[in-house]
Amino acid sequence: MNYSSTYSSSPIAKLVFTFLAALAVATGGLYVGQWIPAIMYFPLLVLELILLIVMIFARSKRAVGYPLMYSFMFVSGATLFPLIAQYIAIIGAAAVLKGFALAVVSFTGVALYAAKTKEDFSFLGSFLMMGAFALLGLLLIQFFIPFSSVGQMGISALGILIFLGFTIYDINRLARYGFSEADIPMIVVNIYLDFINLFTYILRFFASDED
Repeated sequence: MNYSSTYSSSPIAKLVFTFLAALAVATGGLYVGQWIPAIMYFPLLVLELILLIVMIFARSKRAVGYPLMYSFMFVSGATLFPLIAQYIAIIGAAAVLKGFALAVVSFTGVALYAAKTKEDFSFLGSFLMMGAFALLGLLLIQFFIPFSSVGQMGISALGILIFLGFTIYDINRLARYGFSEADIPMIVVNIYLDFINLFTYILRFFASDED
């Protein structure tokens, strides 16, 4: 793949604009989420998962379109509302805002480093996937056997490290190998999920200190 032709100013500008537009759509979904009946949240979570699976399968054919991406972002924003509301009730609005600011600063910092460094972080892919499966296993165990506050803090710290790692991996791969405009919708979803998971694990870390 030709670096100069794919990593030009036009695709980058379009990626940034699309990412900001997608965040605006997700924010709109978050705002609408406050009026959605509680009984509808589980079906919306299922719809969010279905949309994500469809995008993953469509990615190989580069058939992930903007309507599908924006639909996912809106539904994801709506399903995020009860989670944010729960953390506001547990740790307070000020702590949630502090967690969001910390997520923005840490995410931006590692993303800039990953984009500017000459290091190739492709080797992180397999380690991050194993870490993600280990994290999922711990969460399933915790569902049946509640952990102590220290254990919950450890899981949260692991989640923070894993999604900072995914941020470095994803951004570094874009910087080194470039991308085409057809890849933009799925790239936006990947970056969004990196950030949202980082944010939620930071909130989880704060909440574990309250137990």
